[in-house]
Amino acid sequence: MDNSLNIPTFGMPLRGLLLVSGIYTFIWGAFFKWFGNPLLKWLSMGQFEADLPTNWFGSFGMVVGVCIFLSAFYPLSWFYLMLAGAVGKLISLGWFLFYYIGNLGWNKRSIFHLTFNEILWIILLTVILSRAFKTKNYVKTLPS
Repeated sequence: MDNSLNIPTFGMPLRGLLLVSGIYTFIWGAFFKWFGNPLLKWLSMGQFEADLPTNWFGSFGMVVGVCIFLSAFYPLSWFYLMLAGAVGKLISLGWFLFYYIGNLGWNKRSIFHLTFNEILWIILLTVILSRAFKTKNYVKTLPS
């Protein structure tokens, strides 16, 4: 049996997903930073009237987006930057759930935000991290 079929690789499509994920996370962070309360009102479908601070949440999202984006350039060397981005996405998911969702309520827009802006990217980043980890461990076994 040919052993070349079992060689883990980290291809360009995975790097592309990291780039897209980083840009997407950065843009949503910027939306929360600069359009915070109008965005929250939109997410609540007009039911939200309070003034919640979104500057820190948006800034955190932008930093997480930059970490994910930069990890795409050297995914095996900057594995920990990719890991920091994935953990940052988990933190932002928890932050949104515990801080904002109580005021926004569960509706199609808040569920959309949680599903497509947080959970989907966390799943994809977990798959990409797994592939990077397997490839990095394989590269360590090769003779220099």
